[in-house]
Amino acid sequence: MKRKAAEIIREYGPFPGVEAIHGLTFDGRHIWFASGDRLNRLDPDDGTIALSIEVPAHAGTAFDGRHLYQIAEDRIQKVDPATKTVLATIPAPGEGGDSGLAWTEGSLWVAQYREGKIRQVDPETGKVLRTIESTRFVTGVTWIDGELWHATWEGDESGLRHIDPDTGKVLEVLDMPAGTGISGMEAGGDRFFCGGGRSGKIRAVRRPH
Repeated sequence: MKRKAAEIIREYGPFPGVEAIHGLTFDGRHIWFASGDRLNRLDPDDGTIALSIEVPAHAGTAFDGRHLYQIAEDRIQKVDPATKTVLATIPAPGEGGDSGLAWTEGSLWVAQYREGKIRQVDPETGKVLRTIESTRFVTGVTWIDGELWHATWEGDESGLRHIDPDTGKVLEVLDMPAGTGISGMEAGGDRFFCGGGRSGKIRAVRRPH
C-alpha cells in the first residue's frame, strides 16, 4: 500500500450563509455542493456561487451527466438543474445513515458513514446491487478512470483511500493534515474536490497518477 500526505492545491470558502458542506459533485465545469437546505453551483476558477437550488441537501451529491442526485435524510432525490425541480425519489439504503454519493456507468454508489460500507444502488428503484466493506468510516465516494476512491474522517484524522472495487483492499492513501475533515468528495480531472464539513470550505487535492 502506498501512503503519502495529500497535496492541497486550493481552498474555496467559507461562503456567506453556508454553515457546513455536506456533499459535493463535479459536472465537468462546476462544483455542486450541498449545504442543508440547498444545492449550490460553484465556479472552480473564480470561486463564486452562480446558482442555488432550494432542495433538502443533507449529505452526498452526484451527477449523471444531466441530472443531480442528492441525499436528503432517508431518500435520494433526482434533481433537474435546468428547471430546479425534484423529478423522482428513491429510498436511501441506510435510512438516514448515508453520507457520500457518486455516479458511474448507470449506478449510484452510496457511502454509509458509521457502517463503513459502500453500496451500489439501482437509481430507478433504490435496490442494493452489491456492497463493499471498508475498515474506516466512509464520508465520500468517487470513481475516476476506473479507480474507486473514498474519503474517511474519524476524530482529527481524515484522508482519501484508493481501494480495489472487488476486494475492498486499500491500494493507496492520501492523508489530510490533522484537523482537516472531509465530509464529501468527487474527482474532477487531476483533482479531488473535498468538502470540509463545518469549516465551510472546499479543498482541491492533487490526484496522483
